[in-house]
Amino acid sequence: MLIIDAHLDLSWNAIQGNRNLLDSTYTIRARERKQNTVALPEMRKGRIALSVATLFGRCTGQVTSHADYGSTTQAYGVTQGQLAYYRALEQEGHVRIITDRAGLDSHWAAWEAWEANEDGEPPLGFVISMEGVDSILDASHLEAWYQDGLRLLGLTHYGPGRYAGGTGVEDGLTDLAPPLLKEMERLGILLDLTHCSDRSFWESLDHYSGLVLASHNNCRALVPHQRQFDDDQLRAIIERDGVIGASFDCWMLHPGWTVEKPGNRVVSLNTLVDHMDHICQLAGNARHAAIGSDLDGGFGGEQSPHDLDTIADEQKFVDLLADRGYSDDNVTAILHGNWLRLLRQAWKK
Repeated sequence: MLIIDAHLDLSWNAIQGNRNLLDSTYTIRARERKQNTVALPEMRKGRIALSVATLFGRCTGQVTSHADYGSTTQAYGVTQGQLAYYRALEQEGHVRIITDRAGLDSHWAAWEAWEANEDGEPPLGFVISMEGVDSILDASHLEAWYQDGLRLLGLTHYGPGRYAGGTGVEDGLTDLAPPLLKEMERLGILLDLTHCSDRSFWESLDHYSGLVLASHNNCRALVPHQRQFDDDQLRAIIERDGVIGASFDCWMLHPGWTVEKPGNRVVSLNTLVDHMDHICQLAGNARHAAIGSDLDGGFGGEQSPHDLDTIADEQKFVDLLADRGYSDDNVTAILHGNWLRLLRQAWKK
C-alpha cells in the first residue's frame, strides 16, 4: 500500500549529519556505525510515495552544535542550505517537490499506476515543512519562503523559540507570532502544532483559523508527558478536521521508557497502533490518525520499535491495523488518505 509519512528530517541528516541518503541504510550503517533507519532506497521499498520533508535550524539562545545557532542569520543560512539540498535531489530526478493540488494529484496518480504494474517508478514526493521557524526573520519574509516551496510550518521545537514556547517550557506566543500566523492564513500555509507548549498550542488556535495538523505527535493519555497532546488538544485538532501523525520515538510510546533500560523490546509497531486507535476512538472514526514517524530525527534503531528495521517496515501497519479490526478503507485512510485529504483541502486550486 502507498504510504504518506508526515515528518522526516532528511536534509538535516544529509547536511548537518553528512549522510548520503542516496545510499542504502545498510551502507550508511556500515560507514557511520550507527543504527539509522531512513534512506531513499528504503523509502522506495516501503512505498513511501509522499513525505513531509523538514527544514530545521533553531535560534533559542541555547547554542547547540548543528541544531541551535547563535543568530537568526545563521539559522536562515542553514535552512536555506537544507532547502537547496532538496532542490538538488529534485534536479537529479530522485524526488519531486509538491507545492499545489495539480502537482499532488499528478504525483499520486503516477504512484498508483506504478503500484498497479510496477513499471517506470516515479520519484519520491516531498512536501516542504519547517520545524520551528526561528530562521524566518519576521512575517514579511514568509512569502519569499512560500515562493521557494514552503507549505507547512511549526512555530517551535524544543525550548523558548523566537515565535513560541516549545517542548519543555511553559511560554506562549511571542509578539512575532500573531503577524506570522496571519500571513500563513493569507498564503494558505498549514500550521503544524507539534512541539507547542500547552499555552502556545491554545494561543495559536486563537490567532489562526486555517487548517491545522500535528505531524508527529502521540497521546498524553497513554504517555503522560508535555511533549504529547492531551485529549482536549487532540479533540481541538479533530474539530478542525486536522490530522495527527504517530511518532516512532520509543520514549513517546511507552511511559518511562529509556534507551538504557529496559531497551526498546517493550515497544513495537503495535504500540503505535495503540496511539492511532486512541485518536480514532476520540474522533469516532478513522479520519484523523496517520503516520508522522520522525524516524532518524535525532535517534535511530536503538530508539525505534523493536520490530522496525528500516522505514520500509511501515508496510507492516497494513496487517497490524487490520488485526485490530480496521476495514480496508480505514487502513487506507490512516496510511495515506487522511494526509491526502488535508493537503487537497489546503490546495483547493
